[in-house]
Amino acid sequence: MIHGRLVLRALVVLLLVVALFMAVPLLWVWIDNEVGTARAFIIPIAVTIAIAAPLLLVRRFEFEDMSPRDGFLLVAVSWLGASALGAVPFVLSGAVPSYIDALFETMSGFTTTGASILRDIEALPRSLLFWRSLTHWLGGMGIIVLVVAVFPLLGVGGFQLLKAEAPGPTTDKLLPRATQTAKVLWLTYVGFSAAQTLLLVIGGLSLFDALTHTFGTVATGGFSPYAASVGHFGSSYVEVVVTIFMVLAGVNFVLYFKALTGDVRALFSDPELRAYLLIFGATSIVAAIVLLPSVDGFGAALRYGSFQVASILTTTGYATADFAIWPTGAQTLLFALMFIGGSSGSTGGGIKVIRVLTVFKQGWNEMRYLVYPRGVFGLRVGRDRVRKDVVYAISGFVALYFTLIVAITVVLGIGGQDIVTALTSALATLGNIGPGFGRVGPVESYAFYSAPAKLLLTAAMMLGRLEIYTVLVLFTRRYWLQD
Repeated sequence: MIHGRLVLRALVVLLLVVALFMAVPLLWVWIDNEVGTARAFIIPIAVTIAIAAPLLLVRRFEFEDMSPRDGFLLVAVSWLGASALGAVPFVLSGAVPSYIDALFETMSGFTTTGASILRDIEALPRSLLFWRSLTHWLGGMGIIVLVVAVFPLLGVGGFQLLKAEAPGPTTDKLLPRATQTAKVLWLTYVGFSAAQTLLLVIGGLSLFDALTHTFGTVATGGFSPYAASVGHFGSSYVEVVVTIFMVLAGVNFVLYFKALTGDVRALFSDPELRAYLLIFGATSIVAAIVLLPSVDGFGAALRYGSFQVASILTTTGYATADFAIWPTGAQTLLFALMFIGGSSGSTGGGIKVIRVLTVFKQGWNEMRYLVYPRGVFGLRVGRDRVRKDVVYAISGFVALYFTLIVAITVVLGIGGQDIVTALTSALATLGNIGPGFGRVGPVESYAFYSAPAKLLLTAAMMLGRLEIYTVLVLFTRRYWLQD
């Protein structure tokens, strides 16, 4: 059975947290004297507090353990609700007159996709641009994880929420209590954010630029307050710092916790991390070789190639150049990376390296069965044996992932888009990557899409961020049947 009142209470708390974070951009309203923009934040903050206060203070709810069924529902409606609320400042300010466009932009922010409908980004007030990037930072580690960390008195089964928000193959329980686990993850996340911000400020960026680009990096989101993205600065130092932190953000955060608590071997023995770094290193070198005739020297080729490889592999979506006009070989490499993504337990999107690794190993086993029909071949990833139920879950996820890509591509194609634009739009939104090829390249936007198409792509972003199962399970008949 679904505990409706418990889900409602937790949802209200989450929306209240999102509304309170809206107060942060008011700092830039005050600095830049954006008097007209102030009400765009103050109104949704005030309305949310007015609605939340009676529900949280007047009506008391019993503390109950949250079931997996409750967790799925809460996570889905929380991400939708947070995006719906977060879109309000864009509409009230007049910067994005269409609410559907504002919802697309905000969902892209919270899901760390980085796809944008803005044509003239730099024309927006800095307070709105800061809020736009802040949605990345809130969504990167997970807004549910934040609420579990900050509000342990929710009285719900926290691990059910953490598992529902990040339902990948390695959702580890780091500490006995969900609150402790969430705090560890967020403290690590904040630590990376502080370190990158400091390094970017040392590199000459203003605090505003350092914060907004840090938010987009550690969350693997990709929103920049500049049309030219990171390329706006023309600084090799900035690009190296951003590249390093994109790669770090694509690593499973559980490994950082283990390393900080003395288990450094976990970093070197993890098969997913080894595969992830191998993919990054190999494709960066190949991309540099392909780019070499087009740039001045191997150093510049490696600089551009490694940055864009890291950006696409980790699904960040930043750019230092228009890779849509790069040589075909380099474009092909980036297109292939769009199917992989970061590590499980990272802020990156996509299929995830561990799933790709498992599927390939299972495929190899199937070929061995053809040669030795009576053989018994266990599937191992590193030293760990992978259970059959995990293999089935991963196979099902990959099948659903590609089915959704084909379905979205077909719908966009019927709507009049060319195959390159339609396919990479589907890949870039479901994989939470942001830019694609064709009309959605790194210097383009998604503004040309119709309202129904934008809603479809908005749903794809949410499906990708919550890894499909959490959302699609709500549309099954059995989910709604009472036990």
